Amino acid sequence: MIIGIDIGSTATKAVSIGEGRVVHRIKTRASDALSSAAGAFGKMLVENDIKMAEIRRIMITGAGASKIKNELFGIPTGMTDEIRCIGIGGMFLAGRDNIIITNIGTGTVIIDAQKDRISHMGGSGVGGGTILGLAKKLLSVSDFNGIMELAAQGSLKTVDLLMEDIMETDLSFLKGHASASNFGKMLDSARNEDIALGLLNMVYQVIGTLSVFAARSRNTDRIIVTGKGGGNPIGKQVLEEITGLYQVHFEYPQDAEYTTAIGAALSWEHANSRAGQETYV
Repeated sequence: MIIGIDIGSTATKAVSIGEGRVVHRIKTRASDALSSAAGAFGKMLVENDIKMAEIRRIMITGAGASKIKNELFGIPTGMTDEIRCIGIGGMFLAGRDNIIITNIGTGTVIIDAQKDRISHMGGSGVGGGTILGLAKKLLSVSDFNGIMELAAQGSLKTVDLLMEDIMETDLSFLKGHASASNFGKMLDSARNEDIALGLLNMVYQVIGTLSVFAARSRNTDRIIVTGKGGGNPIGKQVLEEITGLYQVHFEYPQDAEYTTAIGAALSWEHANSRAGQETYV
């Protein structure tokens, strides 16, 4: 069994991989990288009755991985690149290679993952952290559940400048309800619910549009969405609208939130099996 740990900026995720499948999943929060890694590892063992002798190796990645300098609990421990992990994990979850991956977390990264090459295509600081930060300032709400509850009752008509506000008819494939300018109207009557929906809509429109550009540059119409942000129901609705506009489809694999941790766990054997064949850029 191999343990993969992804030490992120807001949460740490860990998985165990055995016999070619994800066996266990754990998510924790802690104030520093070492506590996060140790806490996730300990929780994994205790909650699933895993014996130390069953673990062959621990692989760590993510924003806090460089803080881990030594073996964890006497088990061989390695560090691996986060972009590579997203690529490996995304291909594993998708069940195929030659894919575009949009990983939505605190920020967003877009990756071209192929069997022999994993490329960082680009990304954006726009992501879940953007929604949380702006909501805290604009709405005095600092937890995601609260934002989602507000957004579910919101309307874009008081916040966004819509196509119907500036055009009497549809423009090409753009319908009247499409946003011409995010937060371009912002009426005094806009409620917190409307602003919350506007934030989610803006962030996922940016992510979706960047993803479309990336997919088209690789002549594909499929994008694998991974990371915690891929499970946002309102975000999914926004991405589905983008699918309708550009005929580029977004896929949401099971365990997408744990993609990077899965890639970390798989990276050691992947590197050995692909020795001398894989390129990372």
